Amino acid sequence: MAQLTYRDWREDDDLALLEIWGDPETGQAGHFRAMLRPSADQPWSRCIVAEDQGIAVAAGAVYETSLHPDRLWVYVEVARDHRGAGVASDLLARLRAEAEQAPSGVRKLRAKVEPDTSGAAFARAAGLTQIQSSRVVQVSPGALPLPALGETGPQLEEAATGSVELTRAVADFYNSVHVWDRADMTVGRAQQMLLSESAGAGGAVVLRGAPKAEGGTIQAFAISYTHERTDAPADVLLGYDTALPADEAEAAVRALLAMLVAQHPVQLEVDDSMTAVLAVLQPLLDSGLARQLGPATSIVSD
Repeated sequence: MAQLTYRDWREDDDLALLEIWGDPETGQAGHFRAMLRPSADQPWSRCIVAEDQGIAVAAGAVYETSLHPDRLWVYVEVARDHRGAGVASDLLARLRAEAEQAPSGVRKLRAKVEPDTSGAAFARAAGLTQIQSSRVVQVSPGALPLPALGETGPQLEEAATGSVELTRAVADFYNSVHVWDRADMTVGRAQQMLLSESAGAGGAVVLRGAPKAEGGTIQAFAISYTHERTDAPADVLLGYDTALPADEAEAAVRALLAMLVAQHPVQLEVDDSMTAVLAVLQPLLDSGLARQLGPATSIVSD
């Protein structure tokens, strides 16, 4: 292999690299390929391409996000026939040097990898360690007994996705379960990123500890991103009031999930930090009433 040369990303590099790389190794790789683009200062990002005799064979990007401001995302991909020659390490070193100039002053890096992949192996070799793990879990219909709801106790109700109360609950939940990588989820961002039509939100339900008229607040919520009922499991974000005692939070999650899967399956993406959701899901996984879809995904960092 001839000595590689390095340069900034140019338009149409994506088409040239797609021919060299082929299909992405994982779904995460497919997502991060979209972040390979010309460098910019607002928001800050840098992208570098490696060429072998004038042919692009590898690329990497480092960039900031306003939602998680304490770390920079990094992604590196190398053509299969150029792996094992230090290209990824060289690109990472160059991206780290670029990160030293980031105006935000943020220097820590983070990446998302799947187990038993080249990305996971490279992350370990680069000294990046896991700070969080997430997985997608499918829950079978009737997996949980339906709760007894009365006129004075817990209340299930539909909620408008534009509701300020729901939006605040979603933002508070997101920030609370992302203390491992501090989040700045505002009400505006929650509405735009998780509850808007453009985000795919199709509807929402909430569970209150008591009737709203009696001061009952949202203990748990579910947002559906599946607009038409089919045999396939509905894609749902299930969250809860993290200020509740653990047993109350788990009870709220269990009751709401039971009603969600009364007749149809649902699938949830859950981080290890979503303790109340995990506490409800783990017995279902152990008993076969729920199953994990695909491998767990790890976020690794300095």
